[in-house]
Amino acid sequence: MPKPISSSSAAAPVAAYSQAVQAGDLVFVSGQIPLNPENGELVAETIEAATAQSLRNVTRVLKAAGLGLEHVVKATVFLIDSGDYAGMDATYRTTIPEPFPAREAVFVTGLPKGARVEISVIAHRNR
Repeated sequence: MPKPISSSSAAAPVAAYSQAVQAGDLVFVSGQIPLNPENGELVAETIEAATAQSLRNVTRVLKAAGLGLEHVVKATVFLIDSGDYAGMDATYRTTIPEPFPAREAVFVTGLPKGARVEISVIAHRNR
């Protein structure tokens, strides 16, 4: 039976979903937009700052599951502007430990609350 996981130190969900769900040795972290959990404000000064906040939220949810970024095997990044790819990637590569997980970047027309980036991950307990 899947087990929901949540962290009060990460941004609260903005709709009807769990922050993460554990199924066996896998933990599926829902897309994290760059909401500052302390004030509920969207971090949007730069794509680098937004990406860093999204990854902090991912990290906090993983921590609630007893995991870290080193356990991530798959990441999905959603961006609203293809021009933001290089800045997102620069922040991502300095935050995510090697060996890098599998990843795709998807360009979309909009994200919740007007965010520029959203990141979801799948982590494995035995990585």
